[in-house]
Amino acid sequence: MAFTLPALPYDAAALAASGMCQETLELHHGKHHNAYVTALNGLIESKGLAGKSLETIVAEAGRAGADGLPVLNQAGQHWNHTLFWQVMTPNGGGDSLPAKIAAKIESDLGGLPAFKEAFKQAGVTQFGSGWAWLILDASGKLKVTKTPNGSNPIATGEGTPILGADVWEHAYYLDFRNVRPNYLQNFLDKLVNWEMVESLMEKGGMASGQSA
Repeated sequence: MAFTLPALPYDAAALAASGMCQETLELHHGKHHNAYVTALNGLIESKGLAGKSLETIVAEAGRAGADGLPVLNQAGQHWNHTLFWQVMTPNGGGDSLPAKIAAKIESDLGGLPAFKEAFKQAGVTQFGSGWAWLILDASGKLKVTKTPNGSNPIATGEGTPILGADVWEHAYYLDFRNVRPNYLQNFLDKLVNWEMVESLMEKGGMASGQSA
């Protein structure tokens, strides 16, 4: 079996009014994400990945350190983008969150304004390419963190992502040029699908449903 590019959960033009134009989505999903899937499929046989779930591949590649990077660069980015599409929605974001995720953010992170600032700072201070994350750690607490390049908290062993923002320049350059802080602010204010984030929190994370 081979991994497949998941369809977007909305039309490519659906996020334009919320700050992510159709061209960005078409290039990001159809070109960049698709390239990671294609490259990962090219590694299945040579790297002994057949029959393994995407989550297992990411975790094992992370534990392998430098030797695992060729796989992690592709498998991690496939996993990361699959989550990314799911946690955005037209007319998302804002300050009115579902009750359970709102209460969890309040108890674990000091409230929504504190979370937003921490998440934005994680993304802004990630040097070069990478991701900002909201995760459930091993104790079940929410935590904000970041990872470089194609890595993620599954690969690093930090926890389970329930929200991620891509801070590679291809995620925002057409809409915000090189101003990453504005992209992250817009992501939080207008794009986050908080209902999905709450659902992922309750389920303990995303199941990709894909195996090699």
